[in-house]
Amino acid sequence: MPNRLSKADMSAVIRVSDDSVLPSPVSELRVDVRGGIEGAAAIEWDTVAQEIPIAMVYNGVTHAVMMASPGDLEDFALGFSLTEGILQRSAQLFSFEIIVSDDGIAIDMHIAGDCFTRLQQQRRSMVGRTGCGLCGTESLAQVVRSIAPVAAQRMPADEVVQRALCNLSKHQPQQLQTGATHGAAWCSANGQVLMVREDVGRHNALDKLIGARIREYGEQAFSHGFALITSRASFEMVQKSASVGIGSLVAVSAPTALAIREACKSGMNLIGFARPGRHVIYAQSGECCEEKQL
Repeated sequence: MPNRLSKADMSAVIRVSDDSVLPSPVSELRVDVRGGIEGAAAIEWDTVAQEIPIAMVYNGVTHAVMMASPGDLEDFALGFSLTEGILQRSAQLFSFEIIVSDDGIAIDMHIAGDCFTRLQQQRRSMVGRTGCGLCGTESLAQVVRSIAPVAAQRMPADEVVQRALCNLSKHQPQQLQTGATHGAAWCSANGQVLMVREDVGRHNALDKLIGARIREYGEQAFSHGFALITSRASFEMVQKSASVGIGSLVAVSAPTALAIREACKSGMNLIGFARPGRHVIYAQSGECCEEKQL
C-alpha cells in the first residue's frame, strides 16, 4: 500500500504556473433544440462536459497524454502514477506543476530517480482516448501486467450494494448537469457513499478516486468498503483497483471475461450489472463462475 501523501503535503509540492487558469470541467453552449412535446424549435443553453488533453510528464519527459476532465488534477496525477506502476508509493512523488496552455494541460511531475529509470526502461509512450491506457503499448506482455493480490474481503451484502446505487447519482453533479461523465465512488461497508470523483473517462475517474483516497487516508484508504463505478468493469479497472488493495469492485455495467479472470487471480470480489433491485456476482474472493468457451 502506498505511503501517505496528505493534502497538506500535496499543497506544499504543487505549483500552478502563475499565468495558468484552470478551465472549468463544464461549459455552457447555446443550442438549437428541435421537437419535444410541443414540437417547436427553441434556442436554449445546454451544459456540456469539457474534454481536454492532459499530458503526464515525469522528470521532463512526456509519458502519456490522456483525454480527461480538467478537474481534481492532483488526485489524477497521483492515482494514475500509482495504478500504472510508475510509483510504488506516494512519497516517491516529490513535486509537480500544473501548466495550462492553448493546447491543453501538462502535469509536470518530479519523481524518484529509480522510478524514472524504470519508466524509461519500459519505453512506453501512450496517447489515450478518454482514458484508454493501452494505446502506444509496445508489447503484448505490457498489456496484461501481473495483477496484485488483495486481502480477502467479505462480499458486500445485497442491501448494501443497493443502498450505494440508490445514493450515487446525488453525488455526481457533473453527470447530472451534462449526462457525459463517469463516476467512481468509495462506499462504506454499510453502503454510504463517502467520496466520488467524476471524469469523461472511466479510467480517469477511478484514478482520481484512488489518488484522492490515498491523499486523505494513506494506508487505510481502502481498508473497509468497496469501489462503485458507473461503467463496465474492464480488466484495466480490475488491475487498477487491485494495485492499491481494493478488495471489492462493483460496476453498473458488464465485466469482461478477462476482468473476471483477473479478479479471480487477485482474490477480489467483482460485481457487475449493478442496477436497482438486481446485481450479479462474478468473482468472490478468488472463486469465479464456471466459464465455457462458445
